[in-house]
Amino acid sequence: MKVMDAQEIMDMIPNRYPICYIDYVDELVPGEEITATKNVTINESFFRGHFPNNPVMPGVLIIETLAQAASILILKSPEFENKTAYLGAIHQAKFRKVVRPGDVLKLHIVMEKKKSNMGIVKAAALVDGKKACIAELMFAVYDRDEKI
Repeated sequence: MKVMDAQEIMDMIPNRYPICYIDYVDELVPGEEITATKNVTINESFFRGHFPNNPVMPGVLIIETLAQAASILILKSPEFENKTAYLGAIHQAKFRKVVRPGDVLKLHIVMEKKKSNMGIVKAAALVDGKKACIAELMFAVYDRDEKI
């Protein structure tokens, strides 16, 4: 069951094609945890150059996908509603499995800490129940119109 579809996601975060990577949100407990889905297809623009004849999703884009899911979780927290979340740090990132066209990335994010204008999450991207990437992500949260 989808909790949020692509349009609802784009209403919340500023990412657009070609770098809006969340297809839908499966589960959401505001301020606590989120599970979202990214269907990886051969039509992704990055597969044209990474790597020809051996398409692999770049690790940095797996982190970006996790960061987008984490942004949704953070911005669904009542204290951060109608704001923008900026990725501030990536800690302990580990890549454990190659992600290829046809894979379905399940993104699971758990809120670890929240302060006045920041959040820290534990993030995991899974393919067929196996961890493809894990990381701790830190976000700074600001008003949408605030220049940083």
